[in-house]
Amino acid sequence: MASRGVIGVFLLSALPLLCLELRRGIPDLGIKDLILLCGRVFLLLALLTLIISMTTSLFNSFKSSQTYLKEEEEKNEKRQKLVRKKQQEAQGEKASRYIENVLKPHQEMRLKKLEERFYQMTGETWKLTSGHKLGVPDLPEEPSETTEEVVTVALRCLGGKVLRRRFFKSWSSQVLFDWMMKIGYHTSLYGLSTSFPRRPLEVAQDQSLADIGITVDTVLNVEEKEQSN
Repeated sequence: MASRGVIGVFLLSALPLLCLELRRGIPDLGIKDLILLCGRVFLLLALLTLIISMTTSLFNSFKSSQTYLKEEEEKNEKRQKLVRKKQQEAQGEKASRYIENVLKPHQEMRLKKLEERFYQMTGETWKLTSGHKLGVPDLPEEPSETTEEVVTVALRCLGGKVLRRRFFKSWSSQVLFDWMMKIGYHTSLYGLSTSFPRRPLEVAQDQSLADIGITVDTVLNVEEKEQSN
């Protein structure tokens, strides 16, 4: 449509020239001259048509190339987005594996070491073993302060904490070890000793507190046993 419009414009522009030539050559214009003039006009029109056709073709080709480049850019952008997404997913999966396989075990090991050091400082290394708290017997009900034949025993733990409890003198001396196990010190790792003079406390099921010498208020120490290799 555009090329036809341009051809029409050039035709209208050529008409005045044609009229001018005709006016100048009317007195001596012959058939031969008229034919030559028409040939020149048609040749000019042919040249103009060729130029317009080539220009239109170049314009359309340029426009098509621009459209093609734009489509290619959009495709490349989509491909790049897809590649970036896959890379991000791969990085996220890699980070998750690193946390699960490296950081988490390392943190658990570090916490375990800190826990071991803490229990060693507080004298509660029994908590690092398994099964020692099983089978601890229940303690009998603590008698009141006004009850006769009652003795108060203070238990000094390794961390410096002191616990107190009342017992009947007639109770089995085994109740002291039961009490020690009840608060978390297993007899396989810890024992009891008197303060002054310091000596290991020997208890037995068939001996009462009075039989082992605890007839007055007494302070006992929790001590860690020496472990044989």
